[in-house]
Amino acid sequence: MVDIEKNKQEFLTICREKIKRKGIDQLLNYITKNSDFFTAPASTKYHENFEGGLCQHSLNVYKMLMASELLQPQISQESIALCALFHDICKINFYKKDYKTIKNERGEWEPVPFYTVEDQLCMGHGEASVYILSSFIKLTREEAWAISWHMGAFDDRVKGGSRALNEVYNKCPFALELHIADTRATYESQLLINEEQE
Repeated sequence: MVDIEKNKQEFLTICREKIKRKGIDQLLNYITKNSDFFTAPASTKYHENFEGGLCQHSLNVYKMLMASELLQPQISQESIALCALFHDICKINFYKKDYKTIKNERGEWEPVPFYTVEDQLCMGHGEASVYILSSFIKLTREEAWAISWHMGAFDDRVKGGSRALNEVYNKCPFALELHIADTRATYESQLLINEEQE
């Protein structure tokens, strides 16, 4: 369904060309040698819930952000690449493959793979990505805001009553643009998958 090696090379090429910040080599070493970033799904049952989906989704978000005329030239290509490609770094080593037994069309029971969640950081979605990235690279405040709040109104903090999202979007249009790119990449990729299955 997805060419994992091709996506991996595209991802690494963009990182090496666009991100010159101190710590990028250590970050790339971490995701290539100590994580499942390039083979992990992006979700358990929603968007890109297949092997290699996390990298595919990250590349899709990057392409959406690069196409945004609102960001040029105010936001550097380095910030765009960093935030788009790593906004979901919290999902590395996060999904585990398991199996359930279901009846197939012939009425026979067979094992079917599915993904479960094994959250090791337990600190929230965007917050975990900022935490992981900050251990390798110094983020600007705007980059940290964008990554931390990329889930928008779907963020558990908003569901719990936090009003900080409004302040962030007022102070940092880049954060809103990352959320829009993430949302578009999520739903547009699902539409393409649904069309392929019809």
